[in-house]
Amino acid sequence: MKFNFTRASFFLLTALLFSSKLFAQTTADSSIDKPDYVTPFSGDRSFRTWSFGVYGGILSTNTVFQSNDKLDFTSPAQQLGYGIFFKKQLFPSFGLQADFLMGKLSANHSQAKPSGVVPFRGFNTTIHYSASLSANFTLANVNWQHEISGIELFLTTGAGTMNYTPVLTLQDRSTKNFKSGNGTLNEIYVPVGLGVKINVAKGVNVEFGYKVNFVYSDNIDGYKYGTNNDKFSYAHVGVEFAIGKRSSPQLAAHNPVSSMRDEYLWQNQNAKDALQVQVDSAKVKNEELQKQLVAANALLAKLSVDSDGDGVSDFYDKCPNTPAGTKVDGSGCPLPVAKPQEKVTAGDRVVINEALQHLEFSFGKASISERSYASLDKLAQLLIDKNLNLKLAGYTDNVGSDAVNLRVSQGRAEAVKAYLISKGVSASRIEATGYGKANPIASNKTAAGRRLNRRVEFTLY
Repeated sequence: MKFNFTRASFFLLTALLFSSKLFAQTTADSSIDKPDYVTPFSGDRSFRTWSFGVYGGILSTNTVFQSNDKLDFTSPAQQLGYGIFFKKQLFPSFGLQADFLMGKLSANHSQAKPSGVVPFRGFNTTIHYSASLSANFTLANVNWQHEISGIELFLTTGAGTMNYTPVLTLQDRSTKNFKSGNGTLNEIYVPVGLGVKINVAKGVNVEFGYKVNFVYSDNIDGYKYGTNNDKFSYAHVGVEFAIGKRSSPQLAAHNPVSSMRDEYLWQNQNAKDALQVQVDSAKVKNEELQKQLVAANALLAKLSVDSDGDGVSDFYDKCPNTPAGTKVDGSGCPLPVAKPQEKVTAGDRVVINEALQHLEFSFGKASISERSYASLDKLAQLLIDKNLNLKLAGYTDNVGSDAVNLRVSQGRAEAVKAYLISKGVSASRIEATGYGKANPIASNKTAAGRRLNRRVEFTLY
């Protein structure tokens, strides 16, 4: 099997092998501060999606799908082909490309007819134009590591139409058109190819490609031999230019997976930084709390010192050096020694009776009449001097409800207690209780009787 196409497309294979080490121009890292970084799912506005290019290369009837000895003309020649293309990238791995190609095809030594006659020395076909729309699949820009692919492998397939004129050369070197008239034909064809693009600058790619164009007829060489349709190859090199804002990356070279990785690493780093801030803040607070704890322990140690052993620390002890066994109050000072309680005498009862006789209250109220003050003052002094206890029992007349009378009687007993306390009697030595209209000492039918029933009885003990 003879592959004359190899010399024409050798540069393509060499480029693939030589440039394998240049697979990434920009490597992703954990930092988002990169000129080509685009937030994932940002939409087409963040990229350059349109591009155009020019290319030139070798046209030949020789292809990788058929050996030369099976072709209509067994000695393919290499001719110049050239054209332009426009591409719209819809996704990082998929785009639509319109190609316009012109050039020539030629070959020598036609196959012999069944009679054994070799009718043609060769042919020359001029491709006036061919126009196709192809789907372009980018294979090598989706990976975890590379933000912008330095090299993009791609496959392409589509359909188009071509206008061409085949001219046959007879054995006597004369020529004739394959078709009468101007000899021009229009045919449908299907281009299928692969290639590689090398990113040489931002938005500028050098393309190496190889296509096989399947023509929907057996007319491209002007000689109908066998049952197969014609096909021809196009090995080319071209330059592609992205259209749009120069600061925006080209979508075809952009790696969305790497952007997602960058976003994850960036957010993870932000979370780590935020956590570190919290940790640092907690450390500062812990150090402050540690200082407060040391100060509190020092103060506690100071507060726990009790030099005289009276149960009150030196910090609060207003009477230091109290003799051992002395009872002290909360400030560490000795408690006053209580006077012994004396017996109630006949003279004491005179003071009590006098207080009872002069004790009067306003009607329905607990307020003490002023004429009662003098006798109550004497009673207060008696209680203080002799360290006596006093029980007060309050009563009312029968005017009003039981609840009101009970409340008034309790108030009157409390009023007397409050007055005595105001004169220096210890509150702990006075008990005050109200009994309402119970235990009357006179008739409640007369004003005088009711006045007597509005009373407070004193009991010394």
